[in-house]
Amino acid sequence: VQLVESGGGLVQTGGSLRLSCVASGRTLTSYVMGWFRQAPGKEREFVAGINWVGDSTSYRDSVKGRFTISRDNTKLTVYLQMASLKPEDTAVYYCAAKRGSDIVAMSLPGYGMDYWGKGTLVTVSP
Repeated sequence: VQLVESGGGLVQTGGSLRLSCVASGRTLTSYVMGWFRQAPGKEREFVAGINWVGDSTSYRDSVKGRFTISRDNTKLTVYLQMASLKPEDTAVYYCAAKRGSDIVAMSLPGYGMDYWGKGTLVTVSP
């Protein structure tokens, strides 16, 4: 499975961006999908996760109410809609996939995802 992220860029504080992650190589049936991010000098952290059906989601506390994860299985695409962006959201954002149904476990540090994209940079200026 290959995951390719897009949609990153430079945005001012308070602005919005939508990230996309397109999968190829196989279907993502029964895969949970997640967005993670890594800021300069920091560990990679969980941002949001979604189950296969798309009816269950989870978020880290700092993005709740501002970010929305969704997926379109017909297009093999996962999205992360980001609003009210803050400078502390600046990071490389990664898409990841794991076979299974546990989206809560994805938030645990060191949780092993099966596939990762190469990331897209989001920079939020003050």
